[in-house]
Amino acid sequence: MIMSGKPLAITSGLFICLAFLAGFSLFNANLAVSQVPVGDQNTAKSAPAAQTNPATVESQKSVENSNDKLTALNPSGTVQVDAANKRLLVKGRVVLREGQLEMLACPRQTKEHESIIAVDAPAQLVHAGLLALGAKTGTGVKFQPKFQPPTGEKLLINISWKDAQGKDHKVSAQSWVRNATRRYFVASLPKIDEELKFPEESGLIWDNRQKELLWYGHMTQEKKAELKKTVTDPRLQASIDKFFNDSQFAEMKADFVFVGSLFEADPDSGKQRYLADGGDLICVANFSTATIDVATASTNTGEDLLFEAYTERIPPVETPITLEIQLAEATAPKP
Repeated sequence: MIMSGKPLAITSGLFICLAFLAGFSLFNANLAVSQVPVGDQNTAKSAPAAQTNPATVESQKSVENSNDKLTALNPSGTVQVDAANKRLLVKGRVVLREGQLEMLACPRQTKEHESIIAVDAPAQLVHAGLLALGAKTGTGVKFQPKFQPPTGEKLLINISWKDAQGKDHKVSAQSWVRNATRRYFVASLPKIDEELKFPEESGLIWDNRQKELLWYGHMTQEKKAELKKTVTDPRLQASIDKFFNDSQFAEMKADFVFVGSLFEADPDSGKQRYLADGGDLICVANFSTATIDVATASTNTGEDLLFEAYTERIPPVETPITLEIQLAEATAPKP
C-alpha cells in the first residue's frame, strides 16, 4: 500500500527491513511501509494509531525539515527512515526526569519507571529501521563464564524537542544521563579501631562492624569544607575528599551499540516474540535482550545501577521528543 499515492523506491536496506518484519510476523496485516512527506498528516489521521500519542506526532512536525521525504515504517509515522541523510527518526515523550535508570528509552507502557523516554513504537520496529539503514547487529552482554560487554555497530543518538517558548533544541542522548549519585559511597578504613560518632546532620555514617565510612548522594563543595573542619584524622579527610570526587555529576560517556535483541518462542502460542518489546529498547544498564545497549560494563542490579537521569537537562514530563539515530560510521568525516 502506497499511502502517499506515489511510487515507493525501496532500497536493498528496506528489503532487509521488510524481510525481518515478515520473517518473524512482526507486523499486523494492516501495517505497511509507506513514503509519507513530513507535515502531511492526512494519511496519518486515516491510519490506525493504537501505539501513537497524537499530541506527540502533531507537535513534532517542526523538528524535521518539511522538504525531506521520509519512509514511514508504520501508518502513524512514529518511526521514519531518512535514507538520504542515513538516519532513523523515532517519536516519543519524556516520562521520567529523576531517579536511577536501566533505559534511556523504552516502548510505551513497558518500563517507564526506569526510562527517561517512552517511544510510540515497538522495539522491533526500531530494529527494522536500523536494518534499513544498513546497520549490522552485534552480540548482547554475556555474564558467564566471564563478563563480556555488548558489541555491535556504533550509533550516534540525538534528542530533539521544542520548549514552552517554541525554541528548538537538539542534544546528544548521553547528555541526559549521568553517573549515579543517588546511592551510598563507601570508604573502607580497616585500621581505625575506635567507634566513630558523627552528628546525624553531618550525613556521615560509620559502620564499626565493617569498618566503613558511608556517604549518601551528591556532596557540594560547601559540604566538603564543612565536614573536613569536623575531623582531624588524615584518613577521614581523605575519605571525605573521595566522597566529594566520586559524587560529582558527570555526563555518561559510553557509546551506544546496535545489539539486536533476541527472539524466543512464546510458551503458549509457540510464535516467535522479540524480547526487547518488553522494554529493553535503548539500555544504559546491560541486558542481553537489548535492541541498543551501552558498550561498557553497566550493572542492571537494583541499588548498584551506574546511571541516573540528568534532571537539570531534561524538559518537563510529557514533552514530545524525537530520537535521531545514525550509524556512527556514516557520520564520520571523510579523509
